[in-house]
Amino acid sequence: MFSVCILLFALALFLIVHPQSPLPPQWNPIKPLSVSDPITPLTSWKLRQTLGDDSLCRAALGTGAVFADLPDFEQSEQCHIKPQVRLTSVGTAKLTPLNTRCQTALRMAMWHQHSITHKARDILNQPVREILHLSSYNCREMRTANGPTGRMSTHATADAVDIRGFVMADGQRILLQEHWQDSGNRGRFLRAVRDGACDWFRLTLGPDYNALHADHFHLQHRGWGLCR
Repeated sequence: MFSVCILLFALALFLIVHPQSPLPPQWNPIKPLSVSDPITPLTSWKLRQTLGDDSLCRAALGTGAVFADLPDFEQSEQCHIKPQVRLTSVGTAKLTPLNTRCQTALRMAMWHQHSITHKARDILNQPVREILHLSSYNCREMRTANGPTGRMSTHATADAVDIRGFVMADGQRILLQEHWQDSGNRGRFLRAVRDGACDWFRLTLGPDYNALHADHFHLQHRGWGLCR
């Protein structure tokens, strides 16, 4: 039995580390994360490892987005963007230039690749041409329905991004403020991509959370798993 275990271990090691390994990259724990890789049980683990290393984050982001590397930005001890990138597209969806953390940008790229593209095709039968945002970085305190909290918002470190809608390939604009309550396909699409965002961001807030989010999704790199 011991010899069989040794053989199985050696075979597993070969499949993982050998340059000619037949193991697909998405199933190989030592292969870097690629945004376009199919989802496997290893994906969430790979994403966590990648988000924890700035150089790995930039490399992975380059597989599914167009961005420029920028020097770290520091306004104060509480307000900064480290590491900073300027994101101009995720997959085929354009954005007005968005200065944000690499980690926030990578989560956006994964959301687009594995949720938005599929929901747009399934529900609207066309791709998203542009993702409309309200920015990522904002040096301010957290806002709640009861007023300021005295704590800094995750926007102060660009650990969050606010998304207000989408422009489709045919030019139609689907906006949270106008279409969240829509009973047709536009509302279905918005609710579906909100649910998809919950798979890729640690915290997702939208119109169902409170009136402060009536016109946008608040998507957060750091958080405690809230999906509203």
